[in-house]
Amino acid sequence: MTSLPRVRPLRGRLHAWRVVAFALCGSLATSQPSAAVGSPGPPAARCQRAAPGAVVPEPVDFRSHDHQLVVDLSILSDVAPRGMPRYCYVLPTGEQSPTLRVSPGDEVTLRLRNLLGGTAKSPHRAIARATTRAGDPCTSGEMSPTSTNLHFHGMTVPPVCHADEVLKTSVQPGDAPFEYRFRIPDDEPPGLYWYHPHVHGFSSAQVSGGASGALVVEGLERAVPQLAGLPERVFVIRDQALENPDAPPSSAEPVVPQTPLDSDGDAGNNNTGFGKPAKDLSVNFVPVPYPDYPPATIRLKPGARQLWRVLNAAAVTYLHLALLYDHEPQPLEVVAIDGVPVNWSGPRAAPVRQVDHIGIPPGGRAEFVVTGPPRGVTGVLMTRSVDTGRGGENDPNRALANVVADDRARAPQSVMPANPKPLPPPSRPWLGSVAPVRERRLYFSEAPANPADTTSPTVFYITEEGRQPAAFDPASPTPDIVVRQGDVEDWIIENRSFELHAFHIHQLHFLLLDWFGHPVSEPFLRDTVNVPYFDLHMTRYPSVRLRMDFRDPAIVGTFVYHCHLLEHEDGGMMGTIRVLPADSPLASVAVTPGAL
Repeated sequence: MTSLPRVRPLRGRLHAWRVVAFALCGSLATSQPSAAVGSPGPPAARCQRAAPGAVVPEPVDFRSHDHQLVVDLSILSDVAPRGMPRYCYVLPTGEQSPTLRVSPGDEVTLRLRNLLGGTAKSPHRAIARATTRAGDPCTSGEMSPTSTNLHFHGMTVPPVCHADEVLKTSVQPGDAPFEYRFRIPDDEPPGLYWYHPHVHGFSSAQVSGGASGALVVEGLERAVPQLAGLPERVFVIRDQALENPDAPPSSAEPVVPQTPLDSDGDAGNNNTGFGKPAKDLSVNFVPVPYPDYPPATIRLKPGARQLWRVLNAAAVTYLHLALLYDHEPQPLEVVAIDGVPVNWSGPRAAPVRQVDHIGIPPGGRAEFVVTGPPRGVTGVLMTRSVDTGRGGENDPNRALANVVADDRARAPQSVMPANPKPLPPPSRPWLGSVAPVRERRLYFSEAPANPADTTSPTVFYITEEGRQPAAFDPASPTPDIVVRQGDVEDWIIENRSFELHAFHIHQLHFLLLDWFGHPVSEPFLRDTVNVPYFDLHMTRYPSVRLRMDFRDPAIVGTFVYHCHLLEHEDGGMMGTIRVLPADSPLASVAVTPGAL
């Protein structure tokens, strides 16, 4: 497109999302040794959920010992009383979605057992077709409602079978437990990561059904000494199909326009901050259902300071978190984004950044220190509305949890070490100081599967400039992009659709340099970032500029980049990148017309 109508003022929207540009921007068992493979509890206990309003439990901590983490994990499915599919990761002892805790240098052995039944259907089954089923989970590529695998989101581990390969690795019911084996790199940034299934065409169903868990790389206090001795808590916020889809909005809400449906069949954005959401949310499996949003309960001692590690494990829902006491926003002392300390560029960077609200896209993480309310005051953790564009889902204002000052509150099960040793300096130069060898342009776009029928399912694309949009084909042996290990590139990613998208790439972090024409100076890295939506009043497509880091030798191989709204990923908005060894001839590297 060479010309467009004049741009409308964006000041209010930019203010909200420039803050987001920084920020994106059960069981109470304690640590466990590894357990033997076995059936995870009785069938009646499969994928259980707490009642609305319950006290938020802590996921079980599963820690490495002697630099080894050995865990047996089963994925199960069930159907909720109202017919919604549920998924869960379960230990042999019955606990769901353990938080895996490791340190740099640890060896991880995770044996995954597939106990799924046929509960999931994908609206994109024509795209999510299976490749040859050869009986070997490493080469199967089978993609069906009962197929599964694991992705370790944000981790710099090799994109090979038994580590973090998701293009061909597929485990079926009846297969022997499939063993993942990899080493946590010595220079892996300390912080919050996560694990979830990544079977193309069915990721959204399994993740929104509850298949996700946190993974913590220990040592954040070594980068941020102010954390020494602080208690910490992990909060996994998930979304799920509405429990009460036909209920009218709460009488406490203002009257809003009739709920439209977006192209995915979810409640569409009405841009009011109210109305029916696309999905319900839960906090550590405590549901907060529409329309009344009965909040969960978080208890802590009056005035207590805690590190909160928050994972947005939602399939499509954006979070915009704020903590209010007596209706006043409270400071959130941000120490890490997407598993990377905010002072990762070096000792001159501030180790803490204070904000009073923080955006987290699907797949993103934020770690921040909070101070509990004073005695007699009850606060609320809420997510504010997010403007996802006229084609996006509705993410309205809603409470997530009451934060209660309670002298009898149980102490969190994890505490940061009191006397940390400083982290050694990074082994490679800061990414922001490295000149890119080339520049690429990619863009998000959408189209109805049947152009003659605007109500047909949407096909989603991410395309390199100069090529025709094509939905992701899991059977294609040809990568979309080829680079060489050791290179650094700048990627400009445009959004040519009318809804917000969240860009994510496997195996590496990147540096945000520019957000919709606004230079960004961040001393940390990300693995997921929002790309603002387009509307017809704009004179150019919104974009972000990212500095992509292909220097780590561990990432040689083929992996994917995609939108982390999993309905979009399943619907075709994904591409592959092949990282060649550093000594590969330059002629084998695909150089774009924008090469520097």
